[in-house]
Amino acid sequence: MAYIDEIIGRIAEEYPEQKEYQRVVREFLTSIRPVVEKEEERYRADAILERMMFPDREHAFRVTWIDDAGNTRVNHGYRVQFNNALGPYKGGIRFEEDVNADKMKALGFQMVWKNALAGLPAGGAKGGADFSWKGKSDREVMRFSQAYAKELFRYLGADEDILTSDIGAGIREMGYLTGQIRKLTNICDGRVVGKGSAFGGTHLRDEAIGYGIPYYAEAALKMAGESVEGKTVTLSGAGMVAIHAAQKAEELGMKVLTASDSDGWVYDPEGIEPDLLRQVKLEEKARMSEYARRRPGSEYHDGPEGIWEVKCDIALPCAVSHEIGLDQARFLAENGTFAVCPGSNEPATPEAVEYLKAHGVRLYPYQACNAGGVVVTSLEFSQDAMHLRWSEKEVEYQLRYHMYEICRLVEDTVQECGLKNDYIAGADIAAFRRVYDAMCAQGIV
Repeated sequence: MAYIDEIIGRIAEEYPEQKEYQRVVREFLTSIRPVVEKEEERYRADAILERMMFPDREHAFRVTWIDDAGNTRVNHGYRVQFNNALGPYKGGIRFEEDVNADKMKALGFQMVWKNALAGLPAGGAKGGADFSWKGKSDREVMRFSQAYAKELFRYLGADEDILTSDIGAGIREMGYLTGQIRKLTNICDGRVVGKGSAFGGTHLRDEAIGYGIPYYAEAALKMAGESVEGKTVTLSGAGMVAIHAAQKAEELGMKVLTASDSDGWVYDPEGIEPDLLRQVKLEEKARMSEYARRRPGSEYHDGPEGIWEVKCDIALPCAVSHEIGLDQARFLAENGTFAVCPGSNEPATPEAVEYLKAHGVRLYPYQACNAGGVVVTSLEFSQDAMHLRWSEKEVEYQLRYHMYEICRLVEDTVQECGLKNDYIAGADIAAFRRVYDAMCAQGIV
């Protein structure tokens, strides 16, 4: 049996209930199969895949806190640390009701390769708890965050494991975690990032993912000998990521034709107006139909159907996973779309992925296109380590530079390995090589 198949089977046997973890490992191993099979015995002899696919350690703990009514509450907390060959573990914490060991393990595994692809001196990690801030007072969120920090702080450190923000853990929660960890350790370092700007946070934390997506598209077009100027864009979503992607795309000279929410989508032939989109969606919390009402010449469409039928040069899916199915992939290919640069994770179904690759549409990996977040959190960590605060201009310069470097690495790997139009495999192989080289240099540990 092939080495890769042995590992896939072993994980399924040892963790039968962890379906998400099984899935992400299987998909990653499938991508890197051409590289591994060329020197399978060498990888097997050093147990490389076992040392990569299994976490270094998994922490699970009880989080006990008291609500406003004086009742004692108990939640389940987690932190999974994967592979620190490139640097300290680094990854988000997620406070959401459906957090469990399987999800944290899968996300922690993916962070190894996302950080490696971005060229960051960091390993992978993920953590969180089955807690939601919804319906909770600010004091309850504070008490829960402090209780979580009390259980977790002993596993953290600027050179050990770095917490970043994620779903349900924004600036407020990261602030509470920072305060409690500083109280417990008497150390002010960069072990928590995603903080407020008044106490060690960085510029562009909210904008980073959105800005990074059109920067990646700009780099990809440049490497293909084309310019972004005048290129048309279809965009899905109207949240923080989508709004900032629309803003930066417009600044770079693209025309963004669409935006959407869960009710429907808008086609704006003159180009989506980012300021109006921000006002309607972020400030007023209104629906996309309100944008259309205020924007003469725009068209509102109920439901999700039709947005990917709009002819475009670049597609930026920034809404939900698997929003591009086989039918949508056909429209993109027939309309001559150059590339899909995702802001959302796994934007296309497996069938759509294969169709886009087969019909010449470049589907760039989401872990590359939306890497702006991990890049800027690392910039925050660097500033904390030096006790400096860079200007917004400097942070954005670094963000753009890193997005170009990620794009170049993926492109070079695709060409070198003869992967044709498989940019997802190119990203996975590039990340795998970086981690593998570091592991080999450090010996079998």
